Amino acid sequence: MNLRQQRNRERRVNRSRGKIFDLGTLYLSVHRTSQHIYAQIFAPRGTAVLAAASSLEAELRNKKIGPGKIKMAQAVGQLVAERAKIKGITAVAFDRSGYKYHGRVKALAEAARANGLVC
Repeated sequence: MNLRQQRNRERRVNRSRGKIFDLGTLYLSVHRTSQHIYAQIFAPRGTAVLAAASSLEAELRNKKIGPGKIKMAQAVGQLVAERAKIKGITAVAFDRSGYKYHGRVKALAEAARANGLVC
């Protein structure tokens, strides 16, 4: 990622997170790397992590999910939604962390919604 791309992403992050912080609600934040994807549900203003899941967890790595990062992102979305249900969380704001709503980010969000989390 070159410097211009990084600045553009940071600008998108600041714009979207500013709107989420103004709402003062719980939010589901996504971070992705070239190999893995992470999801965390934060309390308002990011004060505490209430639920989290990632593609690095042994629980997901031992499952036969199949090839592809999108399938892994769907599994992470399901897992974070299940953990949120256990904590009594039903609705969150979706923070895509400046990434485009496409591919793995979209798959994670849709899987979380399919498992009962309102994003």
